[in-house]
Amino acid sequence: MAGSSHGHTPAAWTGVTIAIIGFCVSGAYMVMAQPLGFWAGMVITVLGGVVGMIMRSMGLGQPKDAHAAYETAGRSATATATPEPAGAKS
Repeated sequence: MAGSSHGHTPAAWTGVTIAIIGFCVSGAYMVMAQPLGFWAGMVITVLGGVVGMIMRSMGLGQPKDAHAAYETAGRSATATATPEPAGAKS
């Protein structure tokens, strides 16, 4: 994943951070047996996804054409770098 820059964007970091905060809020209120707080945390979690998508649409996410280059490079590297086992017949 390091070669594809997957998730290394402000949109991804912001969306995931907000979602983690929402999970923590939901978890805390679930332990305290407060359903309203639990659902408020779930709303925060969904809000993280919405914020991430909005930021991506504003240009703060990964470009759409970035994935195609990495997939092509990954396929050719795998095809040429995989040696056959010793004693294998071609």
